[in-house]
Amino acid sequence: MSETVVRARGLSKTFGRDEGLVRAVDEIDLEVRAGETVAVMGPSGCGKSTLLHLLGGLERPAAGEIWLAGRRIDTLTERALARLRRTAIGFVFQAFHLIDELTAQENVELPALLAGRSPRAARRQAADLLERVGLADRATSLPAALSGGQRQRVAIARALSNDPLVVLADEPTGNLDSGATREVLRLFDSLHEAGQTLVIVTHDARVAATADRLISMRDGAFVDETRMSGGTRGNLGALAGLDG
Repeated sequence: MSETVVRARGLSKTFGRDEGLVRAVDEIDLEVRAGETVAVMGPSGCGKSTLLHLLGGLERPAAGEIWLAGRRIDTLTERALARLRRTAIGFVFQAFHLIDELTAQENVELPALLAGRSPRAARRQAADLLERVGLADRATSLPAALSGGQRQRVAIARALSNDPLVVLADEPTGNLDSGATREVLRLFDSLHEAGQTLVIVTHDARVAATADRLISMRDGAFVDETRMSGGTRGNLGALAGLDG
């Protein structure tokens, strides 16, 4: 049995107080194993992005525990948590968050440089990753010269730059048209096949085509879970255009 990469127990996050108190995440338990892709779906405002931010150490929980590869992370100092995010967690956001003044390759290099790799090693790794996502020929392009789908593929390459234990993707197709969505979904499918651990939150049913498990979320809580068989994933993949 594969090891557990991400574990959350009794995870809660609240905003406001008294009559204005909002339970964005309400006592959630979650376990994600190595090489597994988990999709969390739900309507806007259901708490799925907050959940992802908690798992990635971008926000602190009000209660509960978060473990990454057997290490509890919700009790770490801000400095230790920042170091963990740089070296063990890859983030993909709806809005890409690329640095406009840097080329595609420089954007992908940046996390490796911040983690202490040599410029030569970071440059070589970035070139390999851009080739992996099909953008080797756009390495010197600035984000403004790239399409939405290309920018998201650069963002995914950047998320992989430090060989993360887990990639956390927040609405990764939310700003993309249908063609670009298919490009990104194909890439997530290839990452899954390569054994990358992924947690993806989305309101887009097509993203479920890349998942081993599909969890439905509403009002801060998990309300349903479906384990996707190979056939189910294949059928959803065909519907999403992943098979051709």
